[in-house]
Amino acid sequence: MSLVEIAPPAFDVDLDIAYASTANFTGRPIYGRAVAQLHPEAAAALTRAIDLAAALGLRFTVFDAFRPVEAQWQLWEAYPDPQFIADPRRGSNHSRGIAVDLTLIDAASGAALDMGTPFDDFSPLAHHGHRDLSREVQRNRAILLGLMTAAGWDWYRYEWWHYQLFDSQRYPLLRDAAAPMPMMTPAGGRAAAQ
Repeated sequence: MSLVEIAPPAFDVDLDIAYASTANFTGRPIYGRAVAQLHPEAAAALTRAIDLAAALGLRFTVFDAFRPVEAQWQLWEAYPDPQFIADPRRGSNHSRGIAVDLTLIDAASGAALDMGTPFDDFSPLAHHGHRDLSREVQRNRAILLGLMTAAGWDWYRYEWWHYQLFDSQRYPLLRDAAAPMPMMTPAGGRAAAQ
């Protein structure tokens, strides 16, 4: 099975791959390469979502997609809370290539829609349906939810940015070496034996 690279021009998205920089909850890069890749079925679902968003004058910024098993171990070591970080012994849907973390931006201005919290905010404010948020934020999250579910994605109740394909267990977990474009740094590969 080959992963599909999610990048313009084939996919009309912006990329802000959080784990390829220090701008993530660990404070250090996890990936050596800022690339987004998805299973072909997830890539097709993302294309449907992109088309639906375009009709509303919106686009997506992708924060994360395929996450090698090695990277999942590093995130778990940094924050071992199964509500927000999948236990790598059970497997993450990111490590199956069928999950994407994203937000909406205005297509004309490029401005991000206000979602109330940043990506990877591990607090109740990040939960779908949280009511202590402005009407604008709740509306923006509802638009994101509607676009993604209409395109065939499942949602995760604790993270407004996270979407995944249904029936996840039928997709295998993938290590970095399985990706057409490996992502991990040599230091990142240290978790390969785990």
